[in-house]
Amino acid sequence: MTATQHPPLIAQPQSMHFEQPLRLQSGASIRDYTLAFETYGTLNAQRSNAVLVCHALNASHHVAGVYEGQANSEGWWDNMIGPGKPLDTNQFFVIGVNNLGSCFGSTGPMHVHPDTGRVYGADFPVVTVEDWVNAQALLLDRLGISQLAAVMGGSLGGMQALSWTLQHPERVKHAVVVASAPNLTAENIAFNEVARRAIVTDPDFHGGHFYQHNVVPKRGLRIARMVGHITYLSDDVMNEKFGRQLRDAVVGSATGYRYSTQDVEFQIESYLRYQGDKFSEYFDANTYLLITRALDYFDPAAGFGDNLSAAFARTRAKFLLVSFTTDWRFSPQRSREMVQALLDNQRDVSYAEIDAPHGHDAFLLDDSRYMNVVRSYFERVHQELDGGAA
Repeated sequence: MTATQHPPLIAQPQSMHFEQPLRLQSGASIRDYTLAFETYGTLNAQRSNAVLVCHALNASHHVAGVYEGQANSEGWWDNMIGPGKPLDTNQFFVIGVNNLGSCFGSTGPMHVHPDTGRVYGADFPVVTVEDWVNAQALLLDRLGISQLAAVMGGSLGGMQALSWTLQHPERVKHAVVVASAPNLTAENIAFNEVARRAIVTDPDFHGGHFYQHNVVPKRGLRIARMVGHITYLSDDVMNEKFGRQLRDAVVGSATGYRYSTQDVEFQIESYLRYQGDKFSEYFDANTYLLITRALDYFDPAAGFGDNLSAAFARTRAKFLLVSFTTDWRFSPQRSREMVQALLDNQRDVSYAEIDAPHGHDAFLLDDSRYMNVVRSYFERVHQELDGGAA
């Protein structure tokens, strides 16, 4: 093993149960709930090197490493987090938490309501980004972590990182917000609504209580995933990867088309259907509705007359924001809005706009410029820890 190689990071799933009710923004509450989480690295004696990583829509607490004995079990941000990686687990104690309402271990619609003894289904309460952050804070309390060296997330995870700096400003020293936004545009909300309608109009949805019927609204989930996936990729990537290529099986007329309205003829059609089929096998329909609604509702400036600068006056953290030029779902303009609002409050802000062709999914990929920006920033965070800087 060379000096630059490290043994694989072995992930260990954990869970923590909370009996006391958690008051939600909707006015409802949830009790007797469980949060699934994983940790990587070692918490130092001062308990000052913890980094919370918040996940996006279809991800989970399994952010890094592999499960022992399981092939293809890498965490969803394994290229970013681990020994010697940009967020170095030799230096930081990294925590991934699965959000309430998810379908990957934390209490969600698939679990039993403690008051009724029946599966929650559509009765699971609406949750918001702010609710997730408050639940995460309770878990950190249990772990004995009063302040985070940093909180980090991409996309919806970036919204949570931002919300941490607003809800618990004294508990966060640094925030790394990647490919995110201070709220969704009307176009983004529209995409989410189309995906939700695909699910709720599936005959197998049964008003969200499909578990009782032993069915899954797979058709709706497939379409929802296809719609979402289109928005994660750039036009350039789709054209480069698929263009107007036909499937190998397509034969017939001089044009190559069989002129069918229903057959899968183009490679991009085949790809989207594959993604949709795969998604429908592992993701919960009610969870999809809950998480996309949380995305829609997030808007920290709403209580400040839509003045983002006024909303950000509560922040105390230092910030790194990263955007990608071809990300049209969370465009660089949205990151620049946040940068300006933070500068209006004289906050310490670093901003990187990466010229990358991959669209929104770029935040998950191995662009060396992006990785180096994050690596350099966490080196700064680590130096502050070593030097005792505030």
